[in-house]
Amino acid sequence: MRRAMKTVLAIATAALIYAPVDARADGYVSPWAGVNFAGGNLDNGRGAFGVQAGAMGAGIIGGEVDFGYSPSAFGTQTDFGNNSIINLMGNVIVGIPMGGTYGKGFRPFVTGGLGLIRTQIDGNTSFFRPAVSDNNWGWDLGVGAMGFFNDHVGLRGDLRYFRDFTGNLINGTLDEGSLHFWRLGFGVVIR
Repeated sequence: MRRAMKTVLAIATAALIYAPVDARADGYVSPWAGVNFAGGNLDNGRGAFGVQAGAMGAGIIGGEVDFGYSPSAFGTQTDFGNNSIINLMGNVIVGIPMGGTYGKGFRPFVTGGLGLIRTQIDGNTSFFRPAVSDNNWGWDLGVGAMGFFNDHVGLRGDLRYFRDFTGNLINGTLDEGSLHFWRLGFGVVIR
């Protein structure tokens, strides 16, 4: 897991460093930490962390990738063994840059998209025996804001709702699944 997180962070950083200077897209990367809550089958208040990276053309509309890892999302290791949720979402982001796209500024935004939601419960405890692992398509929808102190550094916060899909897209039986939760995250944003 740490290797995957380091790889995602290295790729996002390299993309920002080696991006053409004349590009008009407002690119950013934002490592974050947060908490999951209000899911029907999650243990409320469990921590999560990850990284978001994206770009906004003309400062208003763009795309971003959201990677999140939530260890012990379903409860303690004593009850469930090692358990986690991993999400990798491709999102559209729409925001209004108040104060421009350079220097100090504030940008409220809405975001939403599709991607992978992976759940893992290793079990092997007296309370929960079987190991369960699922890779499902899912969607997320959120709101948030970025505030910049200068051309390159600021803070970001967002609230997102995640829900998985179950069924088979080929047979036309894609339905909303039982896994759903909210995530509140805060982080530094570098553009």
